[in-house]
Amino acid sequence: MALIIEALQAMGYNVRWMSWNLFLALVPLALSFWLFRKPRSRWLMWGTGFLLGATFLPSTRLFLAHLKHILQDLGKTYILGAIAITVALMAVDIWVIRQRGVRSLRWWAGFFAFIAFLPNAPYVLTDIIHLIQQSQQGQSVWVVTLALIPQYLVFMIAGFEAYVLSVMSLGYYLTQQGWGKFVLLAELTIHALSAIGIYLGRFIRFNSWDLLTNPDALVNTVMNDLIGKRPVVVMAATFVVIAVFYWLMKQVSLGISHRFYSQSEFAGESGNSSEPIDVRF
Repeated sequence: MALIIEALQAMGYNVRWMSWNLFLALVPLALSFWLFRKPRSRWLMWGTGFLLGATFLPSTRLFLAHLKHILQDLGKTYILGAIAITVALMAVDIWVIRQRGVRSLRWWAGFFAFIAFLPNAPYVLTDIIHLIQQSQQGQSVWVVTLALIPQYLVFMIAGFEAYVLSVMSLGYYLTQQGWGKFVLLAELTIHALSAIGIYLGRFIRFNSWDLLTNPDALVNTVMNDLIGKRPVVVMAATFVVIAVFYWLMKQVSLGISHRFYSQSEFAGESGNSSEPIDVRF
């Protein structure tokens, strides 16, 4: 009973910050459903929505605190200006979206948000540092092994899988637009951007919203601090880790998708069994 109580206390300590980080990791996945394609799997779509709500609720106070910080940094003038710009963009969007095949400004704004928040998904891998710190704080080896390690694994797998599915959706979209030959280049570019974002978040302690609230400091940091030898080595190592884990989990995701829809087709749920299977999640 004492071990159970100790394990629950240790896991409960992680719930709030894990929920917040996982919520941020799920945001680009939800955006990818709107920007690139709606998933065939209702379980994936509704599951993502459920997790967004479940991870947001424990982080409500943290979200409001960050929102207050954002509003204070932006100031009333910026807020009023942003409202005016948004209304103007909405008016332009109404005209632009009528043209067939032209992406609206709203789509591009969503794509910007997708890119801005995407590094939060692979960022969860760096939270392993908290597990190391907790294990050094006198926690029982049984609590660490049977409670904390499984908790961290579920958290990191869920967050990074959100990254994998998000980038896969982008690749599918590029293929549908006739740009399939650029998928690999797009993936590598996103891995590189994510490595930079992770370094800024983990070591410089910037957040995604600093693109709006603190762009001067962000640009100065990128121009001055990221060209040093240590940052380059860290970002290069991060890039390799992201690329390798992405490739591995992408193969697993495709395998699970292929198996699921193969079984559906075998059961007569996918039409003519002689047709090739569309491997999509």
